[in-house]
Amino acid sequence: MATNKLFVGSLPYSMTDDELNQLFATKGTVLSAKVIVDRETQRSRGYGFVEMSTEQEAQSAIEGLNGHEANGRAIVVSEARSPEEKREPRSDNGGGF
Repeated sequence: MATNKLFVGSLPYSMTDDELNQLFATKGTVLSAKVIVDRETQRSRGYGFVEMSTEQEAQSAIEGLNGHEANGRAIVVSEARSPEEKREPRSDNGGGF
């Protein structure tokens, strides 16, 4: 299922929302760009999410920016997964003895 929401990992800890937005704006219209920060320390957690205006722009961003170097780090860009997709069914039936 194609989406225009992207996960961006391996971000430099110094990167801001605005810098993330500017980077992805080279591939199309950015609807939102958010670097995730720790609630207690307010420091970057090294990843974020970007929403592009179309699926085509999102695909262009994946192809053009995955592996792109930002402040010395090769960033990872992929389709963001929904919370339902992240959960893996347990195969051990809950475990026990």
